[in-house]
Amino acid sequence: MPRPRSSQISLEDTPYYHCCSRVVRRAHLCGDDKYTGKNYDHRRAWVEVQILKLTEVFAIDVAAYAVMSNHLHLVLYIDLNTTNTWSDREVVEQWHKCFKGTDLTRKFTKGEVIYEYQVAQLKRLIATYRSRLSDVSWFMRCLNEPIARKANYEDNCTGHFWERRFKSQALLDEAAVLACMAYVELNPIRAKVAQTPENSDYTSLQLRVEAALKGKQPVKLLPFIGNEHAHQAKGIKFNLKDYLELVDETGRILRDDKRGSISANAAAILIRLNIPTDNWIKLTSDFGKIFHGPVGTLQELTNYCEHLEKRGRHFSQCCQYLQVS
Repeated sequence: MPRPRSSQISLEDTPYYHCCSRVVRRAHLCGDDKYTGKNYDHRRAWVEVQILKLTEVFAIDVAAYAVMSNHLHLVLYIDLNTTNTWSDREVVEQWHKCFKGTDLTRKFTKGEVIYEYQVAQLKRLIATYRSRLSDVSWFMRCLNEPIARKANYEDNCTGHFWERRFKSQALLDEAAVLACMAYVELNPIRAKVAQTPENSDYTSLQLRVEAALKGKQPVKLLPFIGNEHAHQAKGIKFNLKDYLELVDETGRILRDDKRGSISANAAAILIRLNIPTDNWIKLTSDFGKIFHGPVGTLQELTNYCEHLEKRGRHFSQCCQYLQVS
């Protein structure tokens, strides 16, 4: 039986979560559908636009994403610090970017008079909105529902477009986050629908490569902050150049289906994480098959289970690929 989402989220342990949604109908989300003969590539743009739009609404950052033919992947970072620093007005204004709100919240944002008997109701609404704006389930709802409506309209049908529940898993340490990001971003290369990172359409990797060529990072993605993390509130604590080199060389190995090797320069991240090259290739090839629950070292997994009052350390056997050597 699926676990309640609340029993899978522990911000005490990690703000990072890997989410995946799959379609339920035979028709593809995008790409060529061999059953109908139709092409749905344009739907990939729908998804990407909506993902990037939601980064301007929620206190949730996107670290990585990939839109595939019948599913999509996201690596999300829940930014509680931001949502807690928003003023009441900012919370309501953020919510109104996706939803109409109520007559009361619209009056509030317009600066109209709020009567004393309405104050308690307004505070409850603001507290609800503040909570939802850092909630992975609401983020995924605001991503999937508009896409489902547009796809149903285009297909002239009704019913579910996505599986009822999206899958989510906690990424409990740096190694888990980096391995999952690489796994997500290398999806097109692993599926042999792209040859290189820059040709991996509708992925965060393509955005990062395009921005890096201009000496920048994508504004709407969680940035790599390298050694500057002591002076920045949030970000991925690795050098972007090292990560791109590592992913590029990993992609070549996966694409050519050869053992291959990672160069010394690209292996800088693996050395820091104490992950052997063979383990890294296995992780980025089969992450989805290896891990069906929280991802991290045995100690991190133990802490996570204790905080969520889980009786057993499920999935602990998978930790071997992330253990410190």
